[in-house]
Amino acid sequence: MKQTVSFLTAILLACFSCAQQSESEIKAETPNAIDYTTEMIVPDLNIPWGLVFLPDGSMLITEKSGEIIHFKNGKKINIAGTPTIVNRGQGGLLDIELHPDYTNNGWLYLSFSSPEGEGEGANTAIMRAKLKDTTLKEQQIIYKGTPNTRKGQHFGSRIEFDNQGYLYFSIGDRGNRDENPQDITKDCGKIYRLHDDGSIPKDNPFVNMPNAKKAIYSYGHRNPQGLIKHPETGEMWEHEHGPQGGDEINIIQKAKNFGWPVISYGINYNGTSFTDITEKEGMEQPLFHWTPSIAPCGMTFVASDKYPQWKGNLLVGSLKFKYLERLVLKDNKVVKREKLLEDIGRVRNVVQGPDGYIYVGVEGKGIVKIVPNN
Repeated sequence: MKQTVSFLTAILLACFSCAQQSESEIKAETPNAIDYTTEMIVPDLNIPWGLVFLPDGSMLITEKSGEIIHFKNGKKINIAGTPTIVNRGQGGLLDIELHPDYTNNGWLYLSFSSPEGEGEGANTAIMRAKLKDTTLKEQQIIYKGTPNTRKGQHFGSRIEFDNQGYLYFSIGDRGNRDENPQDITKDCGKIYRLHDDGSIPKDNPFVNMPNAKKAIYSYGHRNPQGLIKHPETGEMWEHEHGPQGGDEINIIQKAKNFGWPVISYGINYNGTSFTDITEKEGMEQPLFHWTPSIAPCGMTFVASDKYPQWKGNLLVGSLKFKYLERLVLKDNKVVKREKLLEDIGRVRNVVQGPDGYIYVGVEGKGIVKIVPNN
């Protein structure tokens, strides 16, 4: 199925010298001239949370409800041996990623809401396994957030490898903003870094601090559902949900405190305030923040020559407003925003495939490919 999409390149509105920028400063423009088409590649998916391409070009897709689908030669194959999950609220089977040396070692990685361990409910776990024919084998839990809770919000969770082969992943604050994000002796509200086998890197920032969670790399996060390696600098870029307002983009740095909930550009969902400050010494400012929130989920940098006018741009899905957002960057500042795929549906993920094309996971629809017209 193909659908012609219109857009006209938006006017460059502003470039601000301040450390943080907001949606109110740089408005998203709506495209209105023909430039690309969309093609439905994998139809009839419910919540396609994670997407990764195997070396042969086929796809592995996670459904939040607990299925892994291998899409190959136009057919869906259900993978057996998937982990036990708790499909509650924002929890379920979440992200999927391949080891950088997958061709040789066969390891793939999953994040999911796991009931294993202390307490009722679930918390985010990271597993590695190998795909043998149509079954997951050699499963190993390499990290499990504790304790479990019956709350259904803020599991995170994205997975990404850096250029040195370290594994990064996110766990949200699990709905406990007052205790988890600012306390490095507790899981949740953090970005973590591990070796590929789950062992703790010796230069992780809190390895020598008593009682600290040794896997923590940065803290003070709310609910990160975007994590991607910059294709040129190798830096880890993250975005996270704010409350009502204050969705953020951050560049993750070792041992840094990103402030949640002490500082924020958002308010409570009932309109009341939970903090009266947006900055504080020792806490990082976001590279950019959306106020009001767009509910960001999934992101990728465009590194492909397929889209010369978008190269170097950041693409972010919006769950709330049901579009894909293109962010033009200059010197790590957002200088232009543009709405793509308007009203397509809740965008759960966006990935640049090995063929150079952009693939978008849309709730209630499937995996859509963006095809340039020129």
